[in-house]
Amino acid sequence: MSLRKNISTGTEWEEKAGYSRAVVIGNMIEVSGTVAADENGKVVSKNNPYEQTKFILSKIETTLIKAGASIKDVVRTRMFVTDINNWQEVSNAHGEVFRNIKPASSLLEVSRLIDKDFLVEIEVTAVK
Repeated sequence: MSLRKNISTGTEWEEKAGYSRAVVIGNMIEVSGTVAADENGKVVSKNNPYEQTKFILSKIETTLIKAGASIKDVVRTRMFVTDINNWQEVSNAHGEVFRNIKPASSLLEVSRLIDKDFLVEIEVTAVK
């Protein structure tokens, strides 16, 4: 019996790049970097870091539910932004979800993401 379970959303990039949306091993869940792309791969809330963050966290919550967990099980968030000046908008959206959960967290500026219109990418670790 394998302790590993891969969670997929079925996007073409998961297969091409060889990754899973999330991996569950025992009670630990690692959710891959998530951007504000809809089910068709289109950027959501272009030029709006707050709305992109809200959309991303909703996508992550859906993934956690598929993995048998909830947003309350998140113990670590890593947020990557293309402009550190957006930290407040990103932090406000993060706080709306995690204000009472308070996972360990990082917010880092990166030079760019896979598409110039993605302003934020978030990955999480959860323990159920």
